[in-house]
Formats: sequence, C-alpha cells, structure tokens
Amino acid sequence: MSNQPNTRTRRRRGSAQPTLKEVAEAAGVSSITASRALNTPERVSEAARARVLQAVEQLGYVPNLVAGSLASASSRFIAVIVPSLANAVFIEVINGLQETFEARGYQILLGNTDYDLQREYQLIRTFFGWSCSALVTAGLRHSAPCRTLLEGWEHPIMEVMELGEALDLNVGLDHRDAGRCMARHLLDRGHRAIAFVGAGMAADYRAELRYAGHREVLAGHGLDAPCLDIGRPGGLDGGARGLELALEHHPGITAIHFANDDLAAGALLHAQRLGLGVPERIAIAGFNGLSLGQHVTPRLTTIRSPRHTIGRLAAEEVLRRLDGKSVRRRQHDVGFTLLEGEST
Repeated sequence: MSNQPNTRTRRRRGSAQPTLKEVAEAAGVSSITASRALNTPERVSEAARARVLQAVEQLGYVPNLVAGSLASASSRFIAVIVPSLANAVFIEVINGLQETFEARGYQILLGNTDYDLQREYQLIRTFFGWSCSALVTAGLRHSAPCRTLLEGWEHPIMEVMELGEALDLNVGLDHRDAGRCMARHLLDRGHRAIAFVGAGMAADYRAELRYAGHREVLAGHGLDAPCLDIGRPGGLDGGARGLELALEHHPGITAIHFANDDLAAGALLHAQRLGLGVPERIAIAGFNGLSLGQHVTPRLTTIRSPRHTIGRLAAEEVLRRLDGKSVRRRQHDVGFTLLEGEST
C-alpha cells in the first residue's frame, strides 16, 4: 500500500484553540455572560445561552478542565472512544491500545458512544477539556459539530477499524471488500439464493459497507441480494430471530451472510434446535473471527479482522507523532482473513 494515501489534512486555525473571548464575540455577548451561559445557565436568558451554544459549536470551543498552572501542562492521557463495550471486537482493539500506551507511561480515558454520534461529540468535548495528548476513535463518520471540533484540535487523531478519508491518522480494513470476499465464497460453494442479515445497520454503518460489497458481487452475477435488519439488540438471540425472519420472508434461500459472528453463532445454534441441517439446508457465515464461532459445531465460516493489531499499530503511530517523529504511514490497511469453517 502506498505511503501517501488519499487522506485529508486537518484544517488549522492557528497556534491556539478558540478562546472564551472569541465565543463571546461570536455570540455578541460579554465574556462573563458567555461563561455564565456555559457554567450557570440559569443566570442568563435562553436567547443568550442559545447564541453562546451556537458559537461554541461553530468554533469548536472546549473549556479547559485542568485548573490553574496545570492547564498548559502536557497530559499523559489518551482519549479512546469506541461504539460498544459489550462487543468483544472493540475490547481486543482496546487491549492493543492499552498495552502499547501503558508501556510508554500513558493511560487511556475510555468512552462508549453506544453507536450515537451525538454522544461521541459530547465525549470528545469532555475528554479534550482534560487536555488529552491524543484521541483514538472508532470509525470515520462524525457529526458536523464534532468534525468542526476535531479539525481544529492540535493533537494527534487516530481513526480506526475502517479505511477511508481520515482527519489525520488511520488504521483499519476495507469492509466493502470483506463483504465482497464472503459473497464470492458463498457463490463458490454453489449458493445462488443468499440473504444478508444485520442488526441496527443504520448505526453500525460498517455492516452497511459489508452489505454493499456483498450486494455488488451478487448483482454482478445477476442475483438478488435481500437484506433483513432485525434492529437492536443483536447477539445470539438476534441471530436466532434473524434466521427465522430470513426463512419466513425468503423461504428459498440456501445461505445467510450475517453482519457479525454473534448473530451467525446464534443462528447456527437455533438451526440445530429447529432440526435444520447446517450447511445442508442453510449455510451460515459471519464476520469478525471471534473465538465463539470457532468453538461451535459446525465451525463458523467467517472473516477474521486483526483487532489487537489494529490497536497496537494505532498506538505506535500516535506515539511516534507525540515523540515528534514522522509516522511510518498515515494510513495502514491491516487486511482480513477468510476462515473457512464447516458452516458453509
């Protein structure tokens, strides 16, 4: 992969972050009123507070929560934000980050967005207020106010889990290509009626990317690519529900490509309860390469993502930037591996 990916450099506003005075000027109020609007909102009018909050959002202002002479000190904190702490996928990424950062004396501040971009924005504002040295966040999509905030920040930003046009640094894999890979595998196994099943894909947009790749391959063979979104929560129960819905709405299908291993394993176990042969009646495939899928019978066919490697590489590049060194690459494609089990 080229060392010069198509990655957009963040916009800089100058040598300093936006100040409270600039917020006040933008809102057309005094600095005291701006401060009260943020700290004691009951002491200002609703109209004044609305103007101040709009200015905060537009400028990307973050109040510094480190008091006194410590405010300008370099912190040993790295902010890490993931969409779920219940998902083993992100736990392994966090482990890779934590091991590498702690070996150099840094601690992580951990936040969970629950796949909510507004919550991500609030978490990032809070963490930036504690003078974090860097940010690691899962994914490339952010709300408009969050993107404004990130573009004006002067410290390393690492976006992980997927590849694309990043704000600064990027480590991940091509999810669309992973979807293509599994679709081709199912076609190679002789399947022509294949459904895709996900859970809350509007929020889990990386699953949408995999479905897009899956659909592209099937369309190239003149085949339909039905997709069922069971909503959240997913997990093993969701997989069982997804299997039933897929067979109900598309009784002729012979294979199901699930958005993740939890769903796929739940479907596989439920198929056994229903007396459905896997893969004789229905082939089942997943994504992530979790240990669970390799301990069910038949073993799950899936795509393994190198999650610990993502965390380690991301931390190493952030540390190089903090050390004042050039990064080895602004973007790392860690790839993926097709694990062929007996479920397909």
